[in-house]
Amino acid sequence: MNRYFKRILQSASFFKGLSVTLKYFFQPKRIVTEQYPENRDTLRMYSRFRGRLEMIEDENGENKCTACGMCERNCPNGSISVLPTKNIAGKKVLGRYIYRLDTCTQCGLCVESCPFGAIRMNQEFELAEFDRSRFEMKLNQKEGRA
Repeated sequence: MNRYFKRILQSASFFKGLSVTLKYFFQPKRIVTEQYPENRDTLRMYSRFRGRLEMIEDENGENKCTACGMCERNCPNGSISVLPTKNIAGKKVLGRYIYRLDTCTQCGLCVESCPFGAIRMNQEFELAEFDRSRFEMKLNQKEGRA
């Protein structure tokens, strides 16, 4: 008798799933599926989506990074290289910030560990490339600068 009621309860979950399918069949305007290639211009990823890494600039257009290296130390794959230099006054400043997307797992540990909030994960999701060398990026290089 106990086995009989277990089977009835198991079939109830089947009917629950079938009811959702039938609702979408008879009310197609409620469908939430994204039509990806057609809506590429308007498609926005969720706020928690982790794309590739990018640097954040302050109100003067300069990077917030101080070359402390916390992100480099916390990256489990070694996808980040912070190469500091010294300015005229002898203070350590950011020289180059190298990011390797091909080894990055988008775990976000670098963003969480940055004490200055200088980096974030962006919303880009089309990251495929034919040339592997395009996966190594210098993030602190602004457009128009060397």
